[in-house]
Amino acid sequence: MAQRVFSQTFGVVGAILEKDGKILLIREADPGLDQGKWSHPAGWIDIGENPIDAAKREVKEESGFDFEPTALLGIYSLVRKDKETQWDRGIPHAIKLLFVGTISDQQSGLASDSAETKWFTLEEIYAMDGKTLRDLDIKQAVKDYFAGKRYPLDILRHTISE
Repeated sequence: MAQRVFSQTFGVVGAILEKDGKILLIREADPGLDQGKWSHPAGWIDIGENPIDAAKREVKEESGFDFEPTALLGIYSLVRKDKETQWDRGIPHAIKLLFVGTISDQQSGLASDSAETKWFTLEEIYAMDGKTLRDLDIKQAVKDYFAGKRYPLDILRHTISE
């Protein structure tokens, strides 16, 4: 994996996955500031990767579910000032493209950075704080999800210039 230096914003994709009124969250396994906290499946967009493909990959790696995006939920800007002293690499500022869609019925293995998955009610997520929830913008994303916010996938254009 390439070294990450937080000298400017970076692109992240993720998904809000819902089943029977509950939202799937992943417990972070990686050692560090966020270990043991809950998060939606999300991760960095690799250089050259289509963000929709990146969302499929990240959801599969972190949740074990195959994911087919059907809409963009929103674009979220998250500044993590609490991480500045952890790495001496600057303050992380992610621009997150969050998707909604369908998942497979069967769940396969999780990536090494995911300790477990669990379905949470809206109320349980709203009750979480920074000690339990990795990124507090997840609360807004879940609120947006249940408010029915959706944007067509064709709003996102991916171009590779030769």
